[in-house]
Amino acid sequence: MGDMANKKAVSNKADQYEVTADRLPGDRWVNMSNALTRAGHGLTLAEKRIVAIAASTLDSRRSLQQGEVPRTRITAIEYAETFQVDLNTAYEQLQGAAKQLYGRSITFYEQAYKRDGRPLEPTKRQMRWVGEAKYQAGEGWVELAWWPDLLRHLIGLKSYFTSYQLKQTSALRSMYSWRLLELLLRFKESGWAEYTIEDFAVAMDATPKQAADFAKIRTKIIEPAIKELFDKNGFVIQWKPIKAGRKVKSLRFDFVQSPQADMFRGVE
Repeated sequence: MGDMANKKAVSNKADQYEVTADRLPGDRWVNMSNALTRAGHGLTLAEKRIVAIAASTLDSRRSLQQGEVPRTRITAIEYAETFQVDLNTAYEQLQGAAKQLYGRSITFYEQAYKRDGRPLEPTKRQMRWVGEAKYQAGEGWVELAWWPDLLRHLIGLKSYFTSYQLKQTSALRSMYSWRLLELLLRFKESGWAEYTIEDFAVAMDATPKQAADFAKIRTKIIEPAIKELFDKNGFVIQWKPIKAGRKVKSLRFDFVQSPQADMFRGVE
């Protein structure tokens, strides 16, 4: 009885909200710098969805005023419609993700200078996604304020950025698939991409055991992601490991999206 009452309350609350953006959420574009595309995002699927919706509301071409920090409010109904989940699931995922998102960080690896003629290990740099995350219990919305230093990776983008429509991710149920999609679409003009195995592992947030064992990267990350991107988005992806001796040095992906890609979306 209590569960039924809660579901009804959620539904009634959701009916009060409207998507205020000029476009429907799925038709909006997510834009990010290539540096952010390559970074480790450290997010769950629900958290990634919230971040992506919020990013899609930004005008990536404009310049920010000094001290300006954009805020974005995301409703349960917007989340449900964008990612093809029921309203109660959307409500629960928003609540859970909002609690964790403030503590999530992005991991960048930046090239370091040489010391005494020898190259140094890349410099590890971590940065928060948001400076504030609000969740209103019982109201079905989350409000985010971006971390200020992150904004240069999302706004004022003139070149060297990755772009895709939010609806290209709406049916995805794996973070590995989503991250592979972003890594490939960074090179959508050429239709092929190559990443060192180290950079790929970082971008995929691979566990230490996965990063140390290429067989695990292949079976746990690459193959399932390629399958889902074909099943859900119509991407035909061919890939191969490039070796130096017996060790895998890098990965090459050749990809093309079916002209009937819209027919694939929403397939479960």
